[in-house]
Amino acid sequence: MTAAADLYCVMGNPIAHSRSPWIHARFAQLTGQSLHYERRLVPLDGFAQALQSFAAEGGRGCNITVPFKLEAAQLATTRSERVQLAGAANTLVFDGGSIHADNTDGLGLVADITQGAGAPLAGRDVLLVGAGGAAAGVLGPLLRQHPRRIAVVNRTPARAQALVDSHAALAALQKTELLALDMQAPGADFDVIINATASSLEGGPVPVPASVLRPGSLAYDMMYGPAAQPFLDWATAHGATARDGLGMLVEQAAEAFLLWRGVRPPSAPVLQELRAAIAAGA
Repeated sequence: MTAAADLYCVMGNPIAHSRSPWIHARFAQLTGQSLHYERRLVPLDGFAQALQSFAAEGGRGCNITVPFKLEAAQLATTRSERVQLAGAANTLVFDGGSIHADNTDGLGLVADITQGAGAPLAGRDVLLVGAGGAAAGVLGPLLRQHPRRIAVVNRTPARAQALVDSHAALAALQKTELLALDMQAPGADFDVIINATASSLEGGPVPVPASVLRPGSLAYDMMYGPAAQPFLDWATAHGATARDGLGMLVEQAAEAFLLWRGVRPPSAPVLQELRAAIAAGA
């Protein structure tokens, strides 16, 4: 790290798999920004201390991944509207003694669906599978795209209902029908199905019946790599268009970079390069 480079990082546990350092290094090269971005493995009970240490080192900002997004929101000095709604943060901005929390996950997902996949969300029927932190982080930005309906399903129905209740006011403002449905009988023929559960990571079965799909539906798994493949294969086998979450990863990183540096980097070429690197086994 040169003396002139600003310090950034991604914190999580585990963290060795993270592609974020490569992504932000490319963003910096393409925008002429001077920064150093690194992975930091944080003990499960040591997140607050890790933030203090990072700030003491002069850190300017960090991304937060599993399992610290809820704690990041709680420890921040100020919170964006997105964080207040989701209760979770994935991006922190350090400014003097204060820490501002934001959540760029939903912005990244929406950008990759509407631009990367070319699938409009306005007026469409969306099925959001899962009601944990990942789902909470994206529901607000999804609602702001004015879909006709968003149905939320979860293994624990009460969590789906709680997520719907916490977003009811925004849904009413956007004139979007928002409801919690039975995971085993959520209805049929959704335009967009988003898997925000941990089922892919856990190697479990696809959590919803194939009746939710129709030819031409977009089936989107927020995971990428081998973890997402069973869901993608299932979607393709039933005539849907399958897409993994690698584009979301790049797009949410671009939004974080914009918050930190005041410039939005080009995401499309970085995503193309990243897919090629992964395909080559890098």
